[in-house]
Amino acid sequence: MSSCLGLYIEEHLIKYAKVTKDHDKISVETFGVKFYDKINEAITQIIKETYSQKTPISINISEEMYNYFDMFALLTKNDLQKAIKTEFESYCSEKDYNPNAFETRYAITENILDKQKFKIIHIAENKIELNKRFQEVEGYKLINASPISMSIPNLVKIGKDSNCIVVNIEDKTTVTTILKSKVYNIDILDEGSTDILSRINSKENSYAKSYEICKDTTIYTSEGRTLQTEETSYLEDIMPTLFTIVEKVRNIMQSYSEKFEKIYITGTGALINNVDLYFQEYLNETTCEILRPYFINQTKDLTIKDYIEVNSAISIGLMGLGEGITGINFRKKSFAEDLSNALKIEVGTSKKDKKDKSGLLTWDLNQQLDKTEKNLLRVAVGFLILIIIYSGFSMLLGNQIEKKQQQAQESINKTNAQISLANKDNEKIKTKTNNYTTLIKNLEEENNKLSERNRTRNSIPNLLNQIMTVIPENVQLTSIENTTGTHIVINAQSDKYEQLGYLKAKIKTDVILTNVISTAGQKDSNAVTVKIEGDLP
Repeated sequence: MSSCLGLYIEEHLIKYAKVTKDHDKISVETFGVKFYDKINEAITQIIKETYSQKTPISINISEEMYNYFDMFALLTKNDLQKAIKTEFESYCSEKDYNPNAFETRYAITENILDKQKFKIIHIAENKIELNKRFQEVEGYKLINASPISMSIPNLVKIGKDSNCIVVNIEDKTTVTTILKSKVYNIDILDEGSTDILSRINSKENSYAKSYEICKDTTIYTSEGRTLQTEETSYLEDIMPTLFTIVEKVRNIMQSYSEKFEKIYITGTGALINNVDLYFQEYLNETTCEILRPYFINQTKDLTIKDYIEVNSAISIGLMGLGEGITGINFRKKSFAEDLSNALKIEVGTSKKDKKDKSGLLTWDLNQQLDKTEKNLLRVAVGFLILIIIYSGFSMLLGNQIEKKQQQAQESINKTNAQISLANKDNEKIKTKTNNYTTLIKNLEEENNKLSERNRTRNSIPNLLNQIMTVIPENVQLTSIENTTGTHIVINAQSDKYEQLGYLKAKIKTDVILTNVISTAGQKDSNAVTVKIEGDLP
């Protein structure tokens, strides 16, 4: 029985799961989620709590870069490796990257567009970022470091020639497309749980509380939106990110002519209640469901949702147990391991040279060596001495490089810390600026209202005084009305048209009112009535 502690590490939290394999039976002994301020202390605490001081550890890498190359299927292994290396160097030249700054791995899959070629999924990780991740678990038995996008399919029991998509909504979202039961393409979306938790954290000021709020939030589909309550107040922080992810997954599906049987949803985003129904509503051409590890059944003490929470850690742990895609482990073997494999000597009872199962030459050391064997042994010893000398210089140089890298990293960390402080100060300044801008705007609006109020306060009395000085003797004002704002309506009557015309003309020429208009005079008995309208100046 073998065990491995899987650690999925992101910016604010670590998901962990201790996975055990006994023949074909896989189980999860212990698991959980831990939020941290200092990552090394958090990892040490997890290892102590899970009693994994001597247990092999498997971790995820971060910031990996994916490229895809097409290679002819008839190439030999050596030629294939050279061709892949050439393709990547060409890519780096186009992007002005240093190819030596990356550690690379690749996986081979069938090319659905050209049966005579392989499709190469090429993965490159910056060596500095990789060393930072290794330093986080320094002092423990690290055996595997793999990208989460390639490990998450370990949880799916994929049938032969099946097509499906695994959407892992973690800090970023990885969309792993599987065609004919093999990983075919990886898409990394910038949107993920970090966007959701950061928006909630800005309100709650607690990343752990934001995480629990996310787990307790329920999404209502179009048929059930009438049931929404105050508990859904955080949907405005969640839905924009989910909508963008769904739209991009739809575009990925539509880029293939093949039909997908299922879309599996996992990661922190999968903990939101009804998220599978939300995906299903927009991707109704296939079946959407939460990814449940195929080897885990419902138990009395734990629900499936408890395991789903740490799916990423479980899949990483399985990589450490030898499950999943081979050849993408970014954890290099030590020099001692390489030397042990290269110089394997078997002690036997037969003097005749033979080869072991791995094809390496072996000798029987119980018999006296002949001349040929002595010559071969001298060559082997000389070769071993050269290797030791070379390894000594390599280790010395490696130590110096590592020290320089550590010094550079410390400088980078200090610079990043200062930048972070500057950004915080900048945000505070922006906040204060916005507050002052709002206050100034409110003050200007109040001043405008006050000015307008003062301007119109004495307008009506002044209007009446001005009309008294110009109104003819035979004209009577039946009403003066301020209808809206500064608009005035005057109803007047007289026994002569000329008197009313004179009044209108004086109101207009003396600018008692502006925009002056009037109705035609209406004669009733001996009186002529007219309505004069205008605006206060």
